[in-house]
Amino acid sequence: MKYDLNLLPVFVALMEERNVTRAAEQLGMTQPAVSNALNRLRETLRDPLFIRERYGMKPTEMAQALAPVIRGALASLDDVILGQQAFDPARATRQFTIAPNSYVEFVLMPLIVARLRECAPGIRLRLTPFGNDLAETGAISGATEMVLGRIVEPPDNMVVQHLMDDGLACVVRSDHPEIAESISEEQYQRMRHVNVLPPGRMRVGLFQMLQQAGLRRDVSVSVTHFLAVPEMVAVTDYCATLPRLICQRLARDPRLKVLPTPVDLGSFPVELAWHVRYRNDPAHRWLRSLIVEVANDVSGAAAAEAVAGH
Repeated sequence: MKYDLNLLPVFVALMEERNVTRAAEQLGMTQPAVSNALNRLRETLRDPLFIRERYGMKPTEMAQALAPVIRGALASLDDVILGQQAFDPARATRQFTIAPNSYVEFVLMPLIVARLRECAPGIRLRLTPFGNDLAETGAISGATEMVLGRIVEPPDNMVVQHLMDDGLACVVRSDHPEIAESISEEQYQRMRHVNVLPPGRMRVGLFQMLQQAGLRRDVSVSVTHFLAVPEMVAVTDYCATLPRLICQRLARDPRLKVLPTPVDLGSFPVELAWHVRYRNDPAHRWLRSLIVEVANDVSGAAAAEAVAGH
């Protein structure tokens, strides 16, 4: 039996999205082209593969059985082909799609972009939302090359690398009428708070840390990005509990002051994840190493600043 290898990425995208329109967007194809490819797959495999339902498409038993085999085959092909290619960062022209959570977008991405501008000016980055899980980012299918943030329960076809850890601190306005150089547990629980609700699992981590420490927060307003916090805090008596590296940047704002949390809330990991098909891609390997270097520089500088502060 002859197989059209061009149809296999379409199958993977349909398994990922369970929707022809979204699969077409992921692949950069038109909807009719994806529908035509699906019809050809059905004819070749003699199975409907996907059954229309009210809220999308349900894969058949054959599709479920084929999915890991096809994903593995594509990853193996990529390993062989990409592994033979040389990579010169100074001359390379390539676009990477990366999904950073809002913390990474604030703390690491500007430094990553600056480093790329120096040593790989032809490399372009397209940032896509982190989403609530890896499936939403397109990372499980490989459409998104890297995910940066807190990676929870990754599937078998994802590789996860630890980058760094960060802790938490508090931010209030510099002329706060009640808060001087520290915040007590009683003050923390009496104050009103600005809460950040980024996509993904990092917000779960903060809630768990507070619960384990026995601290309660009276949340007055929830925002979707760290950049909204300084303007909220600067004009109110509210407090925000944020990652320490973000607080270090906010400390440059004379309207704000950064203080330790009333109790130790521990730390959270920052991780890098990618599809196994990129394991031996020379350009991908190079970019991963650059990201690791930037993360090491940031965490090292933060540790040195913490020591100097004491």
